[in-house]
Amino acid sequence: QVQLVESGGGLVQTGGSLRLSCAYSGRISGINYMGWYRQAPGKQRELVALIIGSGITNYADSVKGRFTISRDNAKNTVYLQMNSLKPEDTAVYYCNCRADLRDYFGQGTQVTVSS
Repeated sequence: QVQLVESGGGLVQTGGSLRLSCAYSGRISGINYMGWYRQAPGKQRELVALIIGSGITNYADSVKGRFTISRDNAKNTVYLQMNSLKPEDTAVYYCNCRADLRDYFGQGTQVTVSS
């Protein structure tokens, strides 16, 4: 199994920045990829960004050019740098990994962008 713990959420004004962190532990040798999802009130959870290995990345169209996902294997941590934040980015953000054909999610961290 893999354990995921997010941190770094908070309240920020429109145009501001936040960096989310996700510390992972457990059976990390089985991890295929890692990512970030978000869920806004009344909406379905959606994929925000994905990283395969240490370099291949993919982003939702709504965050391209503003968000950057990265991974530090030495620290067992995945980051989501969020710049130029908009009110529509307000959501609970969840760290995710696929390991041994199973999806894992963290407990989530709230990001609120005020207008």
